[in-house]
Amino acid sequence: GAPRSRDPPASLPQGPEAGRGSRTGRELLRAQQDFPRAGKGKGPGRNAVTLERTKGSEILFGMAPCWLALARERRALFRLFLKEQRGGSGRPLRAELALQAAARGVPVLHLPGRALDALCRGRPHQGVCLEAAPLPFRSLRDAEEPRRGDGESGRRLWLVLEHIQDPMNMGALLRAAYFLGVDRVVATHSNSCPLTPIVSKASAGAMEVFDVYSTDDLQGFLKAKIAEGWEVVGTVSRPEEVEDVPVISCSEFQWDKPLIVVIGSEGEGLSLETQLQCHRMLSIPPGRALHPGIDSL
Repeated sequence: GAPRSRDPPASLPQGPEAGRGSRTGRELLRAQQDFPRAGKGKGPGRNAVTLERTKGSEILFGMAPCWLALARERRALFRLFLKEQRGGSGRPLRAELALQAAARGVPVLHLPGRALDALCRGRPHQGVCLEAAPLPFRSLRDAEEPRRGDGESGRRLWLVLEHIQDPMNMGALLRAAYFLGVDRVVATHSNSCPLTPIVSKASAGAMEVFDVYSTDDLQGFLKAKIAEGWEVVGTVSRPEEVEDVPVISCSEFQWDKPLIVVIGSEGEGLSLETQLQCHRMLSIPPGRALHPGIDSL
């Protein structure tokens, strides 16, 4: 899986504009006095100072993840980093982010674009990074049943992710689940990608507003939900490899009771133990003859 961010301290260029107008920025400028000025010394680090990260923090990047993290405040927030704008007022959304951060007591630093590149290791940040505490999975023991309207009890839909390890896939699944109205997402605790900044970016920020739960006993969890009257369906890319569970196309599937859809890992799919818990398996037929090596959506 993708480990939580443990980035080393990032290198930030010198300059009087760095961190203008914030307490943290003044501290950074004081620290610069102990380093040679730009153009002096040798080596690629001659223009850089070191920014100490808050212990255990990570760097969110991109407009949507940072905006929604500030709006929801589900995690501790330490500093907002914005790309400095020379000779202009800057982009309105960044100015609004700065106001949001100030209202929440989060220091704001204005830095050159290459400094933000260093903070997020060259990932696409759109001129915005946010230092924050990691966002953990929530425990199912603390979960409350979503409130449903009359006649909706049979339309509950949960998504279960078994051993999803690619953070881009995890983020895409969370984004789709949130948009399509999935009531709850549950991931296996072991052998799964944690909720990293890459996941948040790939989810277009949905991870910041959508609780993601975890379980360390997937089989026990599924058995308990089946006993409560839920239907469990798995997903499969190669129907011919499934022997003990009926497989149907998504276009033929109908449901009239609470439903759990289980998606397996990128390389192995669903484990045999999980397949045997499923009432049915779903497949999405391809719209063309697939090239070898491409077998799923």
